[in-house]
Amino acid sequence: MTLAQALFMGLLQGATELFPVSSLGHSVIIPSLLHWKFKQSDPTFVPFLVLLHLGTAGALLVLYRVQWIAITRGFFTAAVRGRITTGPERLAMLLLTGTIPAGILGVFFETRIKSLFASPYVAAGFLVVNGVLLLGFEQLRRRAERRAALESKPRAEQEQSFSEAERISFVAAALIGACQALAFFPGISRSGVTIGGGLLAGLRHQEAARFSFLLATPVILAAGLVEVPQLFASGVPVVEYLVAAALSGGAAYASARFLLRYFRSGRLDPYGWYCAAAGLLSLGLLALNL
Repeated sequence: MTLAQALFMGLLQGATELFPVSSLGHSVIIPSLLHWKFKQSDPTFVPFLVLLHLGTAGALLVLYRVQWIAITRGFFTAAVRGRITTGPERLAMLLLTGTIPAGILGVFFETRIKSLFASPYVAAGFLVVNGVLLLGFEQLRRRAERRAALESKPRAEQEQSFSEAERISFVAAALIGACQALAFFPGISRSGVTIGGGLLAGLRHQEAARFSFLLATPVILAAGLVEVPQLFASGVPVVEYLVAAALSGGAAYASARFLLRYFRSGRLDPYGWYCAAAGLLSLGLLALNL
């Protein structure tokens, strides 16, 4: 991988990771569409992508630095005390609960999952699936909103019926974490399925995005500990890759700020239609070898 390609991949990763469009799917598909010479089956490709994800995690730590201090303090306080008494303590335990499913699946299915990264056809197919999932999440959420309206509740009560992240149940957090595990498949967006899972759990769009972004950080950091050491082999341009990771972090920070504003009133539908169209178009281009 050349320096220009590494920097392009870093920018692509950072710009698309937090958008519900699957940065991993784009990272597998686009090099094949551009006919780049490096192979996604190379043993250093997945560690390189994980390094770029670490740039994203760094951006999220900066963005939520105040909350993470409170969450970390709340986790140890609740663990020592043996009970949960505050919002940050409950959020810490909810994030732990949501992290467990992805961690278990990552450990037991690591080899099989990595084999999917070598196929742009698989990634394009899953990108279509991702689009269908996003559209389905929004359809189910709209039904819930219509039911609330039919119950003739005042507008303020309808808004309160969609709770904040700290108030969801631990079962809901585990289900959102299970949704996160789907993102091991290239083409399935981690942020998309976790935001969608948050909507089904009763979160507002903006709160679902916040919980999704917080939930991403522990999984990305854990993956980094496992994969990134493989980059320190002879012949791997580590410095260039680190520059790409820094570029990824900067793009991810800007993306996160934009999305948190967007989800104050925006929905997942536009991204669902984009993923379905991009996946079908990619399958066509790959089949024609254009």
